[in-house]
Amino acid sequence: MAEAQKRLSHSTLKRRQRFHRKRDVRPAVLAKANRLVIWVAAFIGLSFLAIVTLQAVLG
Repeated sequence: MAEAQKRLSHSTLKRRQRFHRKRDVRPAVLAKANRLVIWVAAFIGLSFLAIVTLQAVLG
């Protein structure tokens, strides 16, 4: 069984998935979503650091 799984993973890694216009999300949409996720994560992280710093200064 492990050998069959190994063969399967090798074949899936070897074959490259092609972009299908009507089925797949456009790469530009994915790039925009990735930028949004990174921006939101950075905003949350900076807000957390600001709150921690403010509490340390005031308390």
